[in-house]
Amino acid sequence: MNETDRRDVLRNAGLAVTAAAIGDPLATTQAQAQAPKAALKRAELPNDLTRKLARFIISARLADMPEAVRHEAKRTLLNWVGCALGGSQHETVTNAVAALSAFFGGSQATLFGRTERPDVLHAALLNGISSHVLDFDDTHAQTTIHPAAPVAPAMLALAECQQVSGRDFIEALVVGVESECRIGKAVVPAHYDSGWHITGTAGVFGSASAAGKLLGLNEQQMCWALGLAAAQPVGLIEMFGSMAKSFHPGRAAQNGLAAAHLAAKGFTASEHALEAHFGWLNVLSTERNSAALDGEGLGDSEKQLQAVCVWSLTAWPACRP
Repeated sequence: MNETDRRDVLRNAGLAVTAAAIGDPLATTQAQAQAPKAALKRAELPNDLTRKLARFIISARLADMPEAVRHEAKRTLLNWVGCALGGSQHETVTNAVAALSAFFGGSQATLFGRTERPDVLHAALLNGISSHVLDFDDTHAQTTIHPAAPVAPAMLALAECQQVSGRDFIEALVVGVESECRIGKAVVPAHYDSGWHITGTAGVFGSASAAGKLLGLNEQQMCWALGLAAAQPVGLIEMFGSMAKSFHPGRAAQNGLAAAHLAAKGFTASEHALEAHFGWLNVLSTERNSAALDGEGLGDSEKQLQAVCVWSLTAWPACRP
């Protein structure tokens, strides 16, 4: 099987998995067309979704997370490393390195499976591409997000620039995955039906959340980081079958990491970036389920927090051998 055929197979398989997970896109589109126009108007959303998510991110603690969640976090990290190493010599990565190496800053971070050492932001981009190029990375069935691809490369690059304990790393990984999957759950299936590649568009929130957690952002800064992430959606289903598909999680990793650093230095953004009339949820989807972000005990008691964290990490079938 040549490279073009392999990509076509992967693309068709990916679309089939997506259809099984979120239903028939054509049926959804037809239902929307037949629905009264009033029903398709942007619904009013709770006006504090962004801040609630920011509060959850900064308050989440590894000690409150069940052992099963910690275990799955370690497994998905191992899975991500294997995928990144496996894809490291692919022509997609080689071409990207050749195109961007002239613009690398200081030698700050590792490219998995390669000898080049770019700056942190380029490392996040290129490792994100590498980990997704073979399409074997973990998949969250309810949203079809590949959770680790946008989150892990940002965290690992950041961890080469500042001291990060294993405990803090796993804590941030869980929070990043939880954030992106909850946001994804709030907009499926309509978001995907519109042509957005959700691993990129929602993944940037996971990257920003995890990086912001490691940087120690406060609630206000985390709101800004989420706002800056919302301003950088990337990923179109049209790109499936080309090198650009793996660019989506790579850019999401890079953009989220940049968002966290900007917010840490007081770079502001809307504090209602998710729920506002012209915010991410309303602009990027014709249907919204705010309960995915506002319900299920998000940011409440320790007992509810445990239930929240279990939701994403124990639902990753591709993480299992």
